[in-house]
Amino acid sequence: MALYEHIFLARQDLSQAQVDALAAQATEIIEAGSGKVIKTETWGLKSLAYKIERNRKAHFVMLNIDAPGNVVAELERQTRINEDVIRYLTIRVEEHEEGPSVMMRKNERERKRRVEREERD
Repeated sequence: MALYEHIFLARQDLSQAQVDALAAQATEIIEAGSGKVIKTETWGLKSLAYKIERNRKAHFVMLNIDAPGNVVAELERQTRINEDVIRYLTIRVEEHEEGPSVMMRKNERERKRRVEREERD
């Protein structure tokens, strides 16, 4: 089976529980096709560089997937028809990154800087 990273952007007006349900739905599709989700990361609500379908922000979610190509095609088909998902991208990778992704490490660095600034003030 091949390794993939699937990232989708959900509408800004969804609650975190609804975003988690979208990730769970994607996981079900993959597991139904004899694939498996290695890791799920929710990057949170982030600003977009430009408006997409009247949304200035979106919830970002990344799934590391180990599945055959036909399962990924079905996942993309289901994602395409879901009205809550405004964009998605699936890429094939040679290996999955160990530990937290770059986006998660970036968030952690920003939190540390904020705390350090607050301590100085």
